[in-house]
Amino acid sequence: MFLFRAQATAQGAKTMKMQRKAVTLVEMLVVVIIIAVMVFVAIPRFSMATAKAGSAETAAQKLAAGVRYARSLAISGAATNRQGFSLNMTGSSGYAGFQIVNLSSGQVVKTETIAAGVTCTGANDFRFGPLGNRLIDSDSLTVSAGGKTLNVSVVSATGMVKCQQQ
Repeated sequence: MFLFRAQATAQGAKTMKMQRKAVTLVEMLVVVIIIAVMVFVAIPRFSMATAKAGSAETAAQKLAAGVRYARSLAISGAATNRQGFSLNMTGSSGYAGFQIVNLSSGQVVKTETIAAGVTCTGANDFRFGPLGNRLIDSDSLTVSAGGKTLNVSVVSATGMVKCQQQ
C-alpha cells in the first residue's frame, strides 16, 4: 500500500509539472498593460526644467574638462613651450564656447561650444604656465540653466579645477 501511494504521488507531481510550462497570453498582456501605465505616468513628470538643469551640469563639466586639458598641455609641453596654454572663452558676456590656445605659437588647439539655453558668465580666460599654475589670477565661471547654477574655478597656486553647485 505504501509503495502504491508513493507511485501515485510521483505521478501527480509529474503531471503538475507538465501542466505549468509557460506564461499564458492573458498574464503577459496584464504585465504589458501595467508597464505601459507606469511609463505613461512617469514620462510627464520628467519636465524640461530637469533636462535644462542637466545641460547646465554637462556644460560646467565640459568647461572644467577644458580647463584641465589646457593645464595638462601646459605641463606636458613645458620643455618646449615656456609660455604655456590658455583656455579663452568665445563670444561676449554669456559666452558661446571656448578655445584652448598655445600661448607660444598662438595656435588654437581645441574649440568647443556651449549648448543653447545655457548661460555662462565670468572670467574670459584661464592661463597656465609650465608648472600647471595659473599665470593670471582670473575669476571663476558661472554656468546656469533650468534653475541650476554651477561654479567652475581654479586654485591659483596649484591649478586644481573645481566644479561646484551653488
